[in-house]
This record gives sequence, C-alpha cells and structure tokens, in this order.
Amino acid sequence: MGLHHWIALPLALALPLAWGQAPAGSTQGSALVHTPASARAVVEQAAVVLPAQVTGGPVFTGRWKDAPTQVRERAPVVVFLHGSSGLGLPAIGEWQQWLARQGIASVAPDSFALPDRLTYKSPVPQGLYEQVHALRLSEISLAVQALAQAPWADPTRWVLAGTSEGATAVARYRGTEFAGRIVYSWSCEDNYFVRSHGTALPEDKPVLNIISLTDPYFSPANTWLGNPAALGHCGAALRHHKQASIVLIPGAPHTVLNLPAARHPVAGFLRDVFRLP
Repeated sequence: MGLHHWIALPLALALPLAWGQAPAGSTQGSALVHTPASARAVVEQAAVVLPAQVTGGPVFTGRWKDAPTQVRERAPVVVFLHGSSGLGLPAIGEWQQWLARQGIASVAPDSFALPDRLTYKSPVPQGLYEQVHALRLSEISLAVQALAQAPWADPTRWVLAGTSEGATAVARYRGTEFAGRIVYSWSCEDNYFVRSHGTALPEDKPVLNIISLTDPYFSPANTWLGNPAALGHCGAALRHHKQASIVLIPGAPHTVLNLPAARHPVAGFLRDVFRLP
C-alpha cells in the first residue's frame, strides 16, 4: 500500500522531565473476567454507527442489538476499543460519526457491560493493569465472532483501533482478521502500565500510531512513567515494520481522536487500507 514510516517531529523535542514521585492511585469495583452474560452484553451494548449507504437512508446510531438486519450493502468496519473511561467519552461518538461520513461503519464494544468491573485512577499495581488488559483482549475476540455474522460488515475490510487502555489490547492482539491497526495514545513501551509491553503488531499489515508528544501518561512528560529510556511512542516496537507510521502531536491532550492533526492521517490510512475511492 506504499505506507511509510515517519515521525512527525524530532525526537529531541520529547525531552523527559525530572523524575518525580507517583501520585496515589485508587480502584473501584473488583470484576476482571467476563461472565457468559457480560460477554454477550459487550457486543449487544456496543456503540454502532452505520453509514447511509448501508441503511439506504439516515445514518444508524445506536446499540448493536438495535442495528438493522436488512441492509442495502456492506461497509468496511473499524472496531474501536475505548479507553478506561468507557463509551461515555463524547469524543468516541463524534469520531464514529466522522467515520460514517466517509462510508465506514464502526463498532465500539462496551467493556463496562461487566457488572462491578474494576476501574482505576493511575497508578495502580501492574498486576491489576495486566488483568484489565487480559479482559480487553478477550473483547476483541468477542467482536470478531459477532462481526462474522453481521449483515452490514464487509468481511474482507476490518481495521482494529483503540485508545489508551484499549490501544494496549490492540497492540497485543495476535489475531490476523484485521487489515490494519490504529494505536491511539499508547506508546508500545515498558512502563508503569504493563509488566512488559508485549506488542504483537503484525509486520505485514499497516499500522498507525498517534499520540501526543507530551502525553500525560505514556510520554517522558509523565514524571512517574517508570522508564527513563522511554521515547513516548511506538517507534522502537515498530522498527521493523515497513508499513508503519507514527504521528506525534505537540501540545495535545491524552485523547487525540478528533484533533485535525490526528484525523487527517487516519483518513488517509483508512482510505488506503479499505481501498476507498
């Protein structure tokens, strides 16, 4: 597809700050493994947006369980894994509508379909993070199984995307069903958030990593990052990927989904991967 590896800004601009003491973290809830009921609800409660060419009328915006079963045509699909704040983040819905305007369907599984699901204010012990990461990985498999039956999904054109907590699962997923992946706001590096980054992005598929140059959690701007050698992006993990691109956005917040500097490269990436006109 001709994608190339590039860095938006010189790495020297991402200088680490003085290392400081980590703040006090906290957790709420305790559930970390899906039950049969919650595994179904992860998909049934997923946020789905279907473009007009699928419905033959207005854009569909709603839950998976309410999506139309009679459709005019199939569409390429982005599966999106939300971050630790869940689907309540307004930026996700705005981003899905933006995809629909380009003729792309999207589905965002609901990790909080699990009752009493553990939530956290970072930092917490790495063991807890890893249990959450395992939970999120299981949700990708649930989405894949459901998409295979969806009448509106083009089975040959799927992309896996996620942000922050969700992006960690995207980077670790070892399945081969997706034509490309987008990793928002995760650096694919060892730090406080993982025991080891465990990146498994396939070298034969396009990858796009977009993150703030001063991401408050995963860049050297975080004084309790836990890795003095960190770059703050996926460059080291993607060094052998000839179809990878990395975009660093100066001064951006943790959530970058709808920034113009993020949307433009994503639009080009999806156009190439999905072979859109």
